[in-house]
Amino acid sequence: MGLRALVVRKENDEKPIASIEIIDVSDLPDSEVLVQVAYSTVNWKDGLCMGQGGGLVRSYPHVPGIDFSGTVLESKDNRFAPGDKVISTGWRVGEASWGGYAQQARVKADYLVPLPAGLSLRQSMAVGTAGLAAMLGIIALEKQGLAQNKGPVLVTGAGGGVGSIAISILAKLGYQVAAVTGRMELGDYITALGAYRIVERKEVSDTIKKPLESQEWAGCIDAVGGNMLARILGQLQYGCSVAAIGNAGGVIVPASVIPFLLRGINILGVDSATQPYLGRIQAWNRIVSDLPLNILENMVVPASMDELPDLGRKILRGEIKGRVVVDMQK
Repeated sequence: MGLRALVVRKENDEKPIASIEIIDVSDLPDSEVLVQVAYSTVNWKDGLCMGQGGGLVRSYPHVPGIDFSGTVLESKDNRFAPGDKVISTGWRVGEASWGGYAQQARVKADYLVPLPAGLSLRQSMAVGTAGLAAMLGIIALEKQGLAQNKGPVLVTGAGGGVGSIAISILAKLGYQVAAVTGRMELGDYITALGAYRIVERKEVSDTIKKPLESQEWAGCIDAVGGNMLARILGQLQYGCSVAAIGNAGGVIVPASVIPFLLRGINILGVDSATQPYLGRIQAWNRIVSDLPLNILENMVVPASMDELPDLGRKILRGEIKGRVVVDMQK
């Protein structure tokens, strides 16, 4: 019996075409663990890999999907056995190697973590790479001294996956959360996540006017980068930090060194793709304890495999709200 998969094909210099095809399990790459994929999601990288590739895809035909959850069918590694529930995020799965946009996937055992108690396979993909990165960013800020009594925390890209989950976790932990968005029509959605204040994107997206502004934020989860990150550096309180998670606003940060020299602020780089095993386990356990699952459910946009090509285009245009959860058996 064949497997449904989203396959991206590209002939010579022609534009890549993504469509649902029937493949055989023998078509999957040779690796250590075979997983029956239950759910996946849609990330920025997935959008790139369904289209021009963004330099991420090594060869065609290609099956994208950087995140998936499911049940182990076969394993050559004694860490996993048939029947185990697992999560895969990062490690260039869905980019350099075939990913989770198929009803079965083969990956290295190192790329998997056990599904934590208290979380379903579906919920794990409502979290996905975006939520894992958000949690890792919060943990990094906490290690650097972030505390509830120090003032408000800023979250950029509030309508997206990283932003939505970061707001929800921070609010549950008792922080005042200010949320930056360029989609003011999402105001009710963002407020329901726990934000006490919405900051319109244009207020913080201009290039630096002064290297130091009023000390406003006790910390920041930034999923945007670019000019916005540069501007926020001058608004952080003395000794505070920003966790840099994304680059939707660009990879160049036209920043001044003055906030670092005169206020002792920090940029904390957050990597979820190759995060060591123990760090991923810690973050997933914190997600179970600190993310309100009822609010997570309100973020979910359910989808089927047939919708993936359109969703890939939408995420690149900034038109996705919350977290897409793709039922890979439909």
